[in-house]
Amino acid sequence: MLKGSCLCKAVTFDVTAENRATACHCSQCRKQSGHYWGSGQAHLDDVAIIGEVRWFEASPMAKRGFCPTCGSFLFWKAHDEDKISFSLGVIDGPTGLTLQRHIFTGDKGDYYDIADGLPQRED
Repeated sequence: MLKGSCLCKAVTFDVTAENRATACHCSQCRKQSGHYWGSGQAHLDDVAIIGEVRWFEASPMAKRGFCPTCGSFLFWKAHDEDKISFSLGVIDGPTGLTLQRHIFTGDKGDYYDIADGLPQRED
């Protein structure tokens, strides 16, 4: 069980995560997080959220959840899936997860290289 929270602690959550950590390099994640976004994934039934999460529909396929007080980017949820992605950066303490892959590398910023040898998907 992992515990996470936003910067101001108005939103907290407990999650039992799959061991599937991902780095997303899409332009939306870069704009919202300031760099690429590291996320874990879990089934909806394995996440307990306390506090108000505001959702922004960033595209027709998914929405992004954030704290309305401090703005911390906490969650990403595809409309047609029973899973949710959560920010690895908001986990309180070690995650125990290992990065498995990079996605949307075709959108990555030009100011860094991906050189860790993990699988990369352009879209």
